[in-house]
Amino acid sequence: MRFELLTTDRTTSARRGRLITPHGEVATPVFMPCATQATVKTLDPRDLHEEGCALILCNAYHLSLRPGQQVVKALGGLHRFMGWERAILTDSGGYQVLSLAPLRNITEEGVTFHSHLDGSRYLLTPEKAMEIQLDLGADILMALDECPPQSADYEYHLSCMERTARWAERCRNAHQEKEPALFGIIQGGTHLPLRSRSAEATVRIGFSGYALGGLGIGEGSPQMYTVVEHTTSHLPADSPRYLMGVGTPQDLLEGIARGVDMFDCVLPTRNARNGGLFSSAGRLNIKGASYARDERPVDPACSCYTCRHFSRAYLRHLYVADEILGLRLNTIHNLHYYSDLMHQARQAIEAGDFPAWKRQCLAKMLPDPSTPKCAQETRTDD
Repeated sequence: MRFELLTTDRTTSARRGRLITPHGEVATPVFMPCATQATVKTLDPRDLHEEGCALILCNAYHLSLRPGQQVVKALGGLHRFMGWERAILTDSGGYQVLSLAPLRNITEEGVTFHSHLDGSRYLLTPEKAMEIQLDLGADILMALDECPPQSADYEYHLSCMERTARWAERCRNAHQEKEPALFGIIQGGTHLPLRSRSAEATVRIGFSGYALGGLGIGEGSPQMYTVVEHTTSHLPADSPRYLMGVGTPQDLLEGIARGVDMFDCVLPTRNARNGGLFSSAGRLNIKGASYARDERPVDPACSCYTCRHFSRAYLRHLYVADEILGLRLNTIHNLHYYSDLMHQARQAIEAGDFPAWKRQCLAKMLPDPSTPKCAQETRTDD
């Protein structure tokens, strides 16, 4: 993998670049849909191609349990297994350290999980995380980290930050080749001195890219933006920067303005399955009775398959009737919205008017009060 920085906005830290991967070029800033179980729920690879997706995220922890890394390896790796010809990034399982906290025990060696599938014991070490991801055959691998809850005290964040750095070095030693690319992860909660130390230690080890972990889990947007801006200032300009698991449209634009190149989140796909749709005029909840006779598309300004062919009334009918097609059409629309938002951001950076474009977008991004907050904000496995 190679990263090329093409241009930087004059008044913000927004960047336009591209990742050159063994499975194609990825324009940045980029949003990665979550294909946790080697599938973006309700969609097939043709849908993802048509909506402009060039890079998706799969989860190494979940795939190592089912169907198993050796099964995927024997069947030709993730690309062949799931029929996806473009780039893949695999998360190591560090977020599951947080999300599956009742089922795990952390030691310096690694994390022992009790499988959520059958209760069997499963030891995930930095070396094992590398082995799994290499067997899966992704283009970008993630180092194993310890993701602490945001509510933890300073000493716990310090301990997690230091362990993450030690695990990062073990991951680097276990995978010393240049390909596939390996990203290190920065922790430290909302404590800026810890973020500085984590960034400096991770850069010193040396990775192809750098990820900001442990954010979007309850700290509040203003605090998150402060941490992102502080942390990206400690990262090399010639390496991609990835903000993990953060994904409201507002957060994406604020992250881009602070120098982030890559994002992932379950939010657009999970919202879609709960009737929450994004549009250029803000969010709407397709379950609402007011849409029962609405002939308009979700977004008249949108060119996705859903908006070209179907009305809000039809989408509401599908949702109320519990028809699977509704979930698919909603997901197509939301991923198109995210893909197009990133495309517009890249164009604005290239044109030199990113700040004005960002202000215009944010002014329109007011949520529909009827959209369930849990569907908007909660980050969990998808």
